[in-house]
Amino acid sequence: MQRSIELVAIASLALASFLHSTPARADQAYDACMKKSDGTNPAWAGCGQAWVDREEARLNATWKKLYAGLTGKTKADLLTEQRLWNAYKEASCAYHANGDYGREGEVIGFPTCRAAVISARTKELEEIGKAIN
Repeated sequence: MQRSIELVAIASLALASFLHSTPARADQAYDACMKKSDGTNPAWAGCGQAWVDREEARLNATWKKLYAGLTGKTKADLLTEQRLWNAYKEASCAYHANGDYGREGEVIGFPTCRAAVISARTKELEEIGKAIN
């Protein structure tokens, strides 16, 4: 069982890594926020954080719906997987915010990357839900 959970986690990480190779498509609210911003890093950071927050809300709603319908071993296994994924998410995209990419890496690169990671997991959970139902 532990081996299969590890394989699922590795597969999820591989998918997320693949998704990092292409930039996330910003949502309309992010685009509008960036256009209305004064072009400063704090304004851009606010737009990016709001985008990440929207993706988190979508993820959480999807997770709650999916998890409520699960039972038995599947429920336990998916919870274990989600906990591993959450640890990955929290570590993901840090290279954008470590200073090597400058301030724009922090305020544009990081939220773009993090939103893509979260969006990919949301889509994955949606597909799991479709397969189960």
